[in-house]
Amino acid sequence: MPEARTAAPLRTADGVPLKTALARAQRRAKWRAAGLVLPLLLFILASFVIPIGQMLFRSVSNDEFSSHMPHMVAWFAENGDAEPDDAAWEALVLDLRQAREDRTIGLIGTRVNYELSGTRSLFTSTARKAEDMEPPYREALLDADEDWADPELWGVMRRASSPYTDAFYLAAVDRTRDATGSVEMVDENRQVYVAIFWRTLVLSVTIALLCLLLGYPIAHLLATLPMRYSNLLMILVLLPFWTSLLVRTTSWMVLLQSQGVVNDVLVWIGIIGEDGRIQMMYNQAGTVIAMTHILLPFMILPLYSVMRTIPPSYARAARSLGATSWTTFRRIYLPQTVPGMGAGILLVFILAVGYYITPALVGGTTGTLISNLIAFHMQESHNWSLAAALAGILLAAVLLLYWLYDRLVGIDNMKLG
Repeated sequence: MPEARTAAPLRTADGVPLKTALARAQRRAKWRAAGLVLPLLLFILASFVIPIGQMLFRSVSNDEFSSHMPHMVAWFAENGDAEPDDAAWEALVLDLRQAREDRTIGLIGTRVNYELSGTRSLFTSTARKAEDMEPPYREALLDADEDWADPELWGVMRRASSPYTDAFYLAAVDRTRDATGSVEMVDENRQVYVAIFWRTLVLSVTIALLCLLLGYPIAHLLATLPMRYSNLLMILVLLPFWTSLLVRTTSWMVLLQSQGVVNDVLVWIGIIGEDGRIQMMYNQAGTVIAMTHILLPFMILPLYSVMRTIPPSYARAARSLGATSWTTFRRIYLPQTVPGMGAGILLVFILAVGYYITPALVGGTTGTLISNLIAFHMQESHNWSLAAALAGILLAAVLLLYWLYDRLVGIDNMKLG
């Protein structure tokens, strides 16, 4: 029998095997795609991933005490939870002297003051006297201020001797550690953050629901009107995007104040008297009204993008089979708009929890959100670690909401327009 001939491999015009040529082409395509995506990846890395990583690191790291009190750090590392002995008191005096010379005593006192208020002045005043102190150092320090014998102070310094701490996350949920290291609630008059977190959550949910109630019929009207009318209405919806946020917020201040347009109209109509003007500024009502107006387009656009894809024939078919208008809406139309509703609620909620300018201008003491406290600690108190911890908790809440949306609706069904 004749021998079977082995088929020769296919080659390109220049003699390269076709399989090899295809592999090279695929590699070149991958490298080309990677080159096109690389600038975006670098931008996201530099403007998003790295700043968030630094924020999360700062929330658990503060070395203002540990890097400027070397003798105390060494004593705590060697003796742990032991009661302060003569070596501890001597180490404290040596570090206070050096810190005053290096002009870092303010940083040290501020770090301890984060966990035990009133101690910054203790460190600064004692540091001025430390140069003249002689053994026995315990008596010399207690003569300077008896607060140095407080076990809670030594507990705070022991924890501050490590650059890594959970103290700021505990403070962000109104908790602290006692002298023994056990977690406990702070004094009732200092319990601030949990209440403001709840207020932020409640107001953000309220604003998202109000935007849904107001935006749903508008989006439906946009989707069903003839094109020439819907385009005009879309311009009115998008008009706020072309106006400065600060201008829109100050406009609401003019409208909502006690002597503003809204109250003047209500007095003129006779609904309220001159002495019964409604207080709608510097409270939660002003925050909700202004933020609902500002965030409403972010609800309308996802809803409109979904409603435009729903064929009108579905509703006509349902009515031809005997369904009422309400049944047609509830069983045919509404379920198909769920992806747009979910995307709009998610988008508005995420924007609302992080809003800063509007609550700061119209919210007052009862309408401010957690973002205003974060800004305060960044700009006023300079407690960046606490601000980072608050922001970290806020980030975790947003990620949890995103996970819930993915589980309930599915992130693949999100329609943002």
